[in-house]
Amino acid sequence: MKCFQAHASITKPTPRSPMQAIAAILLLQVNMALAVEPGSTNSVQASPPATTSATTAQSFIPFDQLVRSSWNPMDAYRGKAVPPPNMANSARLDSLVREGKIYLSLQDAIDLALENNLDMVIARYNLPIAQTDVLRTQAGGLVRGVNTGVVSGTPGGGQGGFGTSGAGGGAGGTTGGAGGAGAGASGIVSSTLGTGTAVSGFDPVITAQILDDHQAQQLSNFQVEGVSVWKVNSEQANVSYLQAFPTGSSLEVDWSNYRQTSNGIYDYFSPELFTKIRFLAQQQLLAGFGLGPNLRFLHIARTNQKISDIAFRAQVIATVTQICDMYWDLVNAYDTEQVGERSVAFAAETLNTARKQLALQAIPEMDVLKAEGEVATREQDLTVARTNLELQELLMKNAITRTLDDPVREEMPVVPTDRISTQMQPISESVQDMIAAALEQRTELQESSLDLQNRELSRKTARNALLPQLTAYGFYTGTGTAGNLNSNYYDKSISTTLPGNYGGALQSAFNNDAPEYQVGLQLNIPLRNRIAKADQSRTELEYRQSQVYFEELKKRIRIEVRNARYALEQGASRVEAARKARDLAQRTMSIMQKEQKLGAGSNQQTLGAEHDLAIAESALVTAETAYEKARIEVRRATGSMLEDYGISIADAKSGTVEAGHLQ
Repeated sequence: MKCFQAHASITKPTPRSPMQAIAAILLLQVNMALAVEPGSTNSVQASPPATTSATTAQSFIPFDQLVRSSWNPMDAYRGKAVPPPNMANSARLDSLVREGKIYLSLQDAIDLALENNLDMVIARYNLPIAQTDVLRTQAGGLVRGVNTGVVSGTPGGGQGGFGTSGAGGGAGGTTGGAGGAGAGASGIVSSTLGTGTAVSGFDPVITAQILDDHQAQQLSNFQVEGVSVWKVNSEQANVSYLQAFPTGSSLEVDWSNYRQTSNGIYDYFSPELFTKIRFLAQQQLLAGFGLGPNLRFLHIARTNQKISDIAFRAQVIATVTQICDMYWDLVNAYDTEQVGERSVAFAAETLNTARKQLALQAIPEMDVLKAEGEVATREQDLTVARTNLELQELLMKNAITRTLDDPVREEMPVVPTDRISTQMQPISESVQDMIAAALEQRTELQESSLDLQNRELSRKTARNALLPQLTAYGFYTGTGTAGNLNSNYYDKSISTTLPGNYGGALQSAFNNDAPEYQVGLQLNIPLRNRIAKADQSRTELEYRQSQVYFEELKKRIRIEVRNARYALEQGASRVEAARKARDLAQRTMSIMQKEQKLGAGSNQQTLGAEHDLAIAESALVTAETAYEKARIEVRRATGSMLEDYGISIADAKSGTVEAGHLQ
């Protein structure tokens, strides 16, 4: 038996005729064999040289380009290749290099991070991934889910109060459809999201079957067919078309064709021809009725796409927050190293003076030994400060680049060009206004609000699934038979009412010569209905649980805003106290130097005063760094981070960032 069977799918927006579909089936294998993935090469370089900078930082083809319509009927059956990620750093980095050093402002660090930071590169892929769910559910497919968390693979800095997202989780969280995991983020259960009746695919499907069969059967006597071995040749050509609709209805068209010849002398016809055309329409009247249950996955996917956009905004906020913290850590390390160098230089100068005085026998040798010990201690402190600065430089370079494969750039120093503001900037906005702004702008609440919409939809579809299945259906069948009388047995002069060729059989099938009509109702009642009842109850419980979590998020945000405000006020107080301590240490140092010149003071007193000044300067740098970080946390907690730094989400999505405007 030789059999060939093929299945072809036709996309709904561009329906094609049956002849086009059959041609597509026959040419599919040839087209696939000749297909070449766009942009493919014999060898792919995974990591371009770090010295090569890219004008743009895009890492993927936009989704609308991947699935754009084509006049080629085979395009629906060919995969599209996504190019490998571009690992070259943006050209902005090269413009900041002068004399073997990277001179970096805070704005430059933010822009470079949005272009090159690998957390951002990873997060960008979530946007087209969410679009694939929309395309999939437009055809009736299940929701696969989207990422709603923040990618946090970059070491260094801090991310404030970032926790798990309200609509599916923190890092790596997803929000999906039916059949998901039993528990979501923060203990929020999401297993019944998208539950309801089964959804049929909305893309039309054509199924074609062509076969040629030969069968030989030994017979026990000649009375059956008049031969000892009965040989039958059969040919079939069948085509069916199936289409489901979002209203809960479906249409099926079957066209069957059959031809048979045999060597039996008692068969009436040889060859015998048969054709049948059948139209079947069905409509769900209870469970599965209407657009709501059947388009629920599409609604969820579109809501998830909005959630994915908000999650990307959260990623931008997290990255900018981290970069700002890292930048001020770098400034802290740089200033601390400068303080250490001045302290070592002063201690070395004091040691040289002490040695000269010892040569003149003006001071005891013990003073020189103490000065040598002080130099050693301060050199040790300077070594710690330098290595810490090198670490902060490495963390910053890692955060603002895609690759550090270039040894020269990896060892290149980073010089921060911005300094901490000398003037405190008191917040004039009231705490209640800050809380109101945070409740409006925080991404966690926006995601959780959209997630509640998905859960509300699941509540409705779960209630619909409780109903019995009542299907109204109707079909029409037309048949046609044709053939020639078997000349081995029947006299050709005998007349027959059947046509002798396939055209006559086909005409009989379509002109209502031998029709069959049927309309009816089919009822399916699951007794006790415990599975659907449990799912419906669970959707209610999960919805109420998410409502409570939404309120908990608002309470947590209120506390975060107040805590950020308190930290800022405390930071300003610490800076003021540290400045006064630094000023006092400077005056003391000046007095000790004057007394030493007048012969009233010693080297050790002056050296001790300078040490106290170095400690006060380091404490001031630390306090100012903490204050700047507190300002960053206020921006993050109130949701004003992007607006304050003039960051465009569109630029962040494209990977090519225009210069922002710091405030």
